[in-house]
Order: sequence, then structure tokens, then C-alpha cells
Amino acid sequence: MAGGITDQAPVRTRFAPSPTGLLHLGHAFSALTAQHLATPGQFLLRIEDIDRTRCRPEYETAIYDDLHWLGLDWPVPVMRQSDRMGAYRDALEQLEKLGVLYPCRCRRGDIRAALSAPQEGVEGPDGLIYPGTCRNRPMSAAGPDDVIRLNSAAAFDNLGIDEVSFTETSGSGNTPNTLTQKQFMNSVGDVALARRGMGTSYHLAVAVDDAAQDITKVVRGKDLFDSTWIHVLLQKLLKLPAPLYHHHDLIRDDSGKRLAKRDDARSLRQLRDAGASADGIRHSLGIS
Repeated sequence: MAGGITDQAPVRTRFAPSPTGLLHLGHAFSALTAQHLATPGQFLLRIEDIDRTRCRPEYETAIYDDLHWLGLDWPVPVMRQSDRMGAYRDALEQLEKLGVLYPCRCRRGDIRAALSAPQEGVEGPDGLIYPGTCRNRPMSAAGPDDVIRLNSAAAFDNLGIDEVSFTETSGSGNTPNTLTQKQFMNSVGDVALARRGMGTSYHLAVAVDDAAQDITKVVRGKDLFDSTWIHVLLQKLLKLPAPLYHHHDLIRDDSGKRLAKRDDARSLRQLRDAGASADGIRHSLGIS
């Protein structure tokens, strides 16, 4: 079903970690927030394991253990992105038929070298804003080492629109957010939809999977707010439902630095081993 999802629809949220390290307090806050906002709907778990070079089975096992320890539960079997490569290929084929893809042979060094003032150093949700070096290459020229990019200008033209929008939810109500085509090109650009050695990308996979799981409210950190513009544009191109969004605050350490998986001292496993309780973690995060 295409179109938007209203607050009156049964709420389905998801927590979608990558098994590339141990979960930390930031993950706990996101998962617990997603569960809280799903009440009395449904909370789902998804394993985002498309980066096979970094994902480890022991980290996936730890995800299940830590979330159960926090008191979370979810329907099984759990969706795993590594099992869904066919769905991503189908989505890429749809986009290719629309004429909004092109193969890119540029490496990061090539992109940095091609950028010039005033663009130099400007980063979007997908890294440095791609300067469009390969934009005129046809898909028939794609090689096994090419990245497949979204031609953003062609995507807007195909849809006949000059802006994209989504609805952000909070305790104070719903807030519409809008980005024009020009703003999209300047702050997002031609993002990668299939990366070397993966066959997909985070952006394509998350848009396809949220629709496949009937997610009505996407709950994730504010660091992913700007990525939402990409997902909304893909939803329109692929005629997928448009969920509501809730981008929550990030958990930071005492110095104000955002927690990362490399911060092992703050991993849930370390906290558990040090004697922390699940109730204590919930209380510290403000979620009872």
C-alpha cells in the first residue's frame, strides 16, 4: 500500500542493530524507547547484517541476550538483512527501470580530489557530498567494482515533485519536515544504494525492510535524522508506505561525547558484569 501512515494505525516499531559490536546504553535507550512507543502495538527486532566483513555471530547472540535481559521480547523469526538480498535486487531493478540509477567507479580519494570550494569538506548523511563525476555513465557500463548511486535530480524529475517531507512525532504532537530538491542536492546528493561487496546499502535496505515489516513509526537516534530524506525519496520511488518518525536524543558520556560500540566500558555486558540491574539501567535512562 502506498501513501502515508497516520497515528490512528496500529503502531509497529522496530529496533534494528548491526552485530558489529556489543550493545551499549545508547542502544538500550533506543530499544526501550521503541518498545515504549509501540505500546499497545507491536515491537519488532531486525538484524542489520549487510556488512559481512564486520558482522560477527557472537555479537548477534549478545544482542538477543542483552535485550532479553532488559526485559524486551519480540516476534520470531527475526528478520535478518543477509537473508533479503533478493528483495534489495528487486528494488534496484525497479529503480533502474525508472532511470534514476548510475554506476560509479570513484573511490573516496577520487571524490575528495574532485571536490572544490565551496563544496570541499561538506558532508551529508552518506559522507562527502558526491560531485556527480560518474552521473552520465549508463547502467550498461556497470562493472563488478562499481557503486550504484541514486541520481537524485532524475528521481525528483521522475516523481514530478520539488520537495520531500515526513512527519516527526514527539510528546507535543506531530511536526512536518520538508526539504526542497535544491536543498536535497546540496545537503544529501547522489547517495550510494549498492556498495562494493554488499549488493545494497543501509539506505536502500532500511527503506525496503521497514515496508516489508509494516513499520508505522520508525524510532531511532537524532544522528539519523538527515538520512530520513533519502528514505522518504526511496519510498516515493518504490511506492512504499511512508511511516511516521521519532528521532530521539542521543546518550552521551560525561564529556558530552556520543557513545559508540568502541566504548566497551559502557557496553551492557560490562555493566551487567559489574552488577548493574535491568531495572537500574531503565531508571538511569528514564524509562521504567
